[in-house]
Amino acid sequence: MIPALEAAHARGINLMIQAHAPRSSQNGFTLIEIMVVVVIIGLLAAVIVPQVMGRVDEARITKVKGDVQMLETALSMYRLDTARYPTSQQGLLALVTKPEDPAVRNWKSGGYLSRVSKDPWGNEYRYAYPGQKGREYDLYSLGPDGQEGTDETDKDNVGNWNLDN
Repeated sequence: MIPALEAAHARGINLMIQAHAPRSSQNGFTLIEIMVVVVIIGLLAAVIVPQVMGRVDEARITKVKGDVQMLETALSMYRLDTARYPTSQQGLLALVTKPEDPAVRNWKSGGYLSRVSKDPWGNEYRYAYPGQKGREYDLYSLGPDGQEGTDETDKDNVGNWNLDN
C-alpha cells in the first residue's frame, strides 16, 4: 500500500475504534440515578407539604388577631379624642371618615386609619357597640366559615374577647 493511504487507513481504523470504544469517564446521569432523585423529592414533598398547608390557617388567625389589636388601638384613640366610641351604625368607617353626627367633636383630621381592611377570608370586620361579650364593644372576624348566629358557626369567630385563645 501507499504510505499516505496506509496512514489514512490507520487513522480511520483508530477513529472507528475510538467511536466504539467504551468511555472511561461518564458524562451525565443514568436513568436509575434520576429516578432515585425523583423518588427522594417526592418523599420530601409528601412529608413537608401537609405541614406547610396546615400553617396557612394559623397564619390567617394570627393576622386577624393583629388586625383586631390594631383596630382596638384606633378605637381607643377615637374615644380619647371624641369621649365616646362609634355607634354600631357608624361602625369602623368612623375611624376613616368623620361621622355626620354633630355629637362627634374633636375628630382627628385625617382620621384614625387610612382604610379598614377585610379579614384574610375576604369578609368585613364586625363591630358592635355596646358589646355583648363582656367588653365595651365587640370587634371580630367571622372566621373561615364567614357565618354567625349559632354556637356551632360562632366557635371559629376571632374577636377582642378571645384574642388569647
